[in-house]
Amino acid sequence: MPNQFVVPQFIDVEDKILGPISVRQFVIFLIGSGAIVGAYQILYKMANQVIAFIISAVGIFAAVILLAFVKVNGRPFHIFILSMFQTLKNPQMRTWNNVVNERLVYRREPPPPPPLPTKQPLREMTLAKLALLVDTGGAFHDDESDTDFWGTDLPSIAHPKKK
Repeated sequence: MPNQFVVPQFIDVEDKILGPISVRQFVIFLIGSGAIVGAYQILYKMANQVIAFIISAVGIFAAVILLAFVKVNGRPFHIFILSMFQTLKNPQMRTWNNVVNERLVYRREPPPPPPLPTKQPLREMTLAKLALLVDTGGAFHDDESDTDFWGTDLPSIAHPKKK
């Protein structure tokens, strides 16, 4: 019996440590709370600026929530920000280059087809023979005789009279 291996599934789902909060989100909250404590120490205790501390604490808290929970196109927000900075730093426009390094061999167009032959206009004699063929219902054939239906000679172009 061949060895059976367990195939991992759901590898894109982050591990949860505290209810719905993942390890990444927990680390972001720790860094954000450290930044708020630092702002408290600097702005409130040392500089005695309550308004500046409140504004910075709200800004840090908003940034923490944004980085921890917001996703853009299914990717975490901090990955989106890093990709944006990378693109702004080194923009690359992808264009299609259709120049081929090899020498191209072009097919020559075939010569135009020869003009279609035009029909010669019907002469009176040919027209008379055709009319006779239609009138007789196909009984008259051109190669049998050069006489018309009534027995008179027809001048023939196809069979010139012998001298």
